[in-house]
Amino acid sequence: MNDEVVNEQAWTVYGQHHLKRGTVLPEPERLDWAPGGTGSGAEVLGELAGKRVLDIGSGTGRYPAYLARVHGALVDAVEASASQHQRAVDRYGSTPGLRLIQADAVDYLCQHDGPLYDTAYSVHGLGFIDPHELLQVLAPSIRVGGRLVFSVLHTNSAGLGPMDEVTARDEVLPLAGGGELAVRMWALSPGLWEDLLVDAGFVMEDVTLLPAPEPDNAYVTQLISSRRQDRPAPRRISSRPRSDWPPLVQAAFGVAVILRGPGDQVLLGQHRTGVWECPGGKVEPGESIEAAAVRELFEETSLDAYERSVKVLAMLVDEVSGINRVTAVTVVTVFDGAPAVIEPHLVADWQWRGVDDLPEPLFIPTAQALRAWRPELPIDHPPVHVYRIARPESQDS
Repeated sequence: MNDEVVNEQAWTVYGQHHLKRGTVLPEPERLDWAPGGTGSGAEVLGELAGKRVLDIGSGTGRYPAYLARVHGALVDAVEASASQHQRAVDRYGSTPGLRLIQADAVDYLCQHDGPLYDTAYSVHGLGFIDPHELLQVLAPSIRVGGRLVFSVLHTNSAGLGPMDEVTARDEVLPLAGGGELAVRMWALSPGLWEDLLVDAGFVMEDVTLLPAPEPDNAYVTQLISSRRQDRPAPRRISSRPRSDWPPLVQAAFGVAVILRGPGDQVLLGQHRTGVWECPGGKVEPGESIEAAAVRELFEETSLDAYERSVKVLAMLVDEVSGINRVTAVTVVTVFDGAPAVIEPHLVADWQWRGVDDLPEPLFIPTAQALRAWRPELPIDHPPVHVYRIARPESQDS
């Protein structure tokens, strides 16, 4: 499952847990970048009165409300978890100068052009989002010279230090009253954070390590301050086609969507020819695989999904009618709605079927896709070249 999807689900459960408990947090008297209130407060963000500020992963809304109320900032607080967003709306929905937005941060920033913000910050929220994706879309949203300040995990309470490669790792999110949730975090070394920031168009100004105040707690937070820099546009190298003729059509490019439902079930539709198939179809010219998967899923079943929730598992290459057939195998686990028959002239029925109760016959690309997803399934199909992009689900740890 996609790392950000894992995190969104965990934080949604976390928020639901506290909504049921009726948890009421005290109003903050300062901006605390680390547990225990260590380190600088809001002063590290500079002058905020009348400034447009972005909070990434705003959670319950305590800090953006504090900045709007006490410092006069105009804050957009973006939170992916619906339940955490609801906690913020319930308490701070009418706060002047505060706009609470329930959205994936990358998706939200991709919807806007040009610099929107004077300052952006995140209190332990940025480490739950893939920095490769976030920083590249965040930089254009901050004016040149504007600050980006954020706190992230350095060393966890078990003493495990930061990673030396840009990848997410398993961490836990404790629940009040007992229990914990599994999350994925980018806990990177300061050097890696600097490389990512510079590549995105920032210059790192300061890194401060903030240890937990308890002497027996190994937890350490990084507080990173950076600024958006004015980079000259890269020199562009001209290119041109070799001829005025379009390329000869040699392949058909499609996408198969393995939609995971309750239990160990997948969504299959019965085509008018009698074969059973996954949602899917042609990838349009210039369209990404993820966008095609989301579009085809909606057009065929009315189900809504987000591109960031689409996992591209493999590329399949075989032949049909003398043409190369290329099928992108995708897996979607997060979606909204219930499947409906939208194209009855093509698919008469959509059913949730267990992997141990698959109907017959299966459409060839569907059979090939299901085997790429779960190689242990006893499905027979014509030969196909499989080019893996991610591990099969049965091999995920």
